[in-house]
Amino acid sequence: MKTKNSERLFEESLKRIPGGVNSPVRAFGAVGRTPLFIDHAKGSHITDVDGNRFLDYVGSWGPGILGHAHPAVVEAVQRACVDGLTYGAPTKKELQLAEMIHEAMPTIEKVRLVSSGTEAVMSAIRVARGYTGRDLIIKFKGNYHGHSDGLLVKAGSAALTTAVPDSKGVPASYTQNTLVALYNNPDSVKGLMEAYPGQVAAIVVEPVAANMGVVPPEEGFLAFLREITRAYGTVLIFDEVITGFRLGYGGAQQYYGVEPDLTTLGKIVGGGMPMAAYGGRAKIMDQVSPVGPVYQAGTLSGNPVATTAGIATLEILRAHPEYYGEMERKGKQLAEAFRERSRKRGEAIWVNQVGSLLSAFFTAGPVRDYGSATSSDTGAYARYFGQMLENGVYVAPSQFEAMFVSVAHTDEEIQKTCRLLAGDGD
Repeated sequence: MKTKNSERLFEESLKRIPGGVNSPVRAFGAVGRTPLFIDHAKGSHITDVDGNRFLDYVGSWGPGILGHAHPAVVEAVQRACVDGLTYGAPTKKELQLAEMIHEAMPTIEKVRLVSSGTEAVMSAIRVARGYTGRDLIIKFKGNYHGHSDGLLVKAGSAALTTAVPDSKGVPASYTQNTLVALYNNPDSVKGLMEAYPGQVAAIVVEPVAANMGVVPPEEGFLAFLREITRAYGTVLIFDEVITGFRLGYGGAQQYYGVEPDLTTLGKIVGGGMPMAAYGGRAKIMDQVSPVGPVYQAGTLSGNPVATTAGIATLEILRAHPEYYGEMERKGKQLAEAFRERSRKRGEAIWVNQVGSLLSAFFTAGPVRDYGSATSSDTGAYARYFGQMLENGVYVAPSQFEAMFVSVAHTDEEIQKTCRLLAGDGD
């Protein structure tokens, strides 16, 4: 595999861009390689600047549920561009997308469009605080909700402690109102709620954790969160930036049958364009300016090109509910191939798979939380990554990211990947 052009571009990028990349995981540091610079993509494949073509299971980290450059989406976006890229004024498309979001997730009675998942979660938490008049929030160790200061935290020396900043440049005062619980551990949540009665504005959770690798909620965990938040008058926020429109057209809340008060969306909702959303119960969302006292604004929010891409993508998904069963079936096939690899090679591999999301952890497992996820052998993952790349398959350059199956992945391509995963193709 030739990488001369990617290596040259990376060296040049280092001079002008921190780390040579615009998002840390793209640097390939976790797998000890130089990042590939992508030239173009179509369907289930991406092609780099050296002409290497890869079967892609990253899908731009989730938006590519239809595959890359779906003709109907591209055509719609091209038509929209002719009319202008952004107006800074209301458009009919914003209302159309809002209605589609509500149709898919009835808990989202009102919605505000924004430009990134980070912005969506940051805004949802501000609304929850404004609605409840409380300051504290609870997040879960290993759940990622963007890089806003109040959420970029990790747990302290014990589960029931105030979080400390997880990044330089974040003052401790910014995170003093963020408490950290343990994912899939109801007792850690109950302990915090009892320790701070009447003080917790919101619990924010990835209903399926996908940023410490894929870690599904254990049976009853999400229902417990719904029950305890109601008991304490706390807002329950589902961060569905990844799971929204992916586990099903109605997202994780439909998949698991648990209704949050607020939901954040991203990735698929923008059809691959930079767009996200937050929304929920009307009585909570009516706190948002200009109706209420909680301020949030954005010049490019709901711009006509991004809304066009989102509408076109959701229209296709809505018209083809069978896509979800097909992607889940293919996800199960890939998961079983990892298990076959473990049996044949004697490798310690644990696989978590939910719908079209999956992760293989190089550990004996089971993986149910941050501690068990981080027990994975990252060196073994790096070797696996290299093996896949050399055989024309592009997977996440980090142990702690998801593998995404798309509509564009054919049965033949899935079987080819399965043979490679099982050790029959290297």
